Amino acid sequence: MIPSTMFLRTARMVFPAFARVQSTQLAGARCFASMQMAKRPTLALMERAKESASLGASGKGAEQVRGMKVRSSVKKLCEGCKSVRRKGGKSGKGHVYIICSLNPKHKQRQGK
Repeated sequence: MIPSTMFLRTARMVFPAFARVQSTQLAGARCFASMQMAKRPTLALMERAKESASLGASGKGAEQVRGMKVRSSVKKLCEGCKSVRRKGGKSGKGHVYIICSLNPKHKQRQGK
């Protein structure tokens, strides 16, 4: 009589479709404890989560970095807004920026 493992190995080599069916059936036949272990997050992910939580608590990285609004015409929205002209852009004309010291949501840039 041929051992079952040798028979399965030979069948997988001869019939690749048979190997796929067997692997899915074997996955369903695993014990409950091993399936629970597969669903748990890895230790590395848990360590990263702890690091990011400690960074947020200590103050580093707690400040959110925002972009700025790009508009065809910019205007000062409050007393803290300042108009700044800086060099740059494809045409070389530069951009007009609005930078606000009171509200970071007021940051704007004129042009594309």
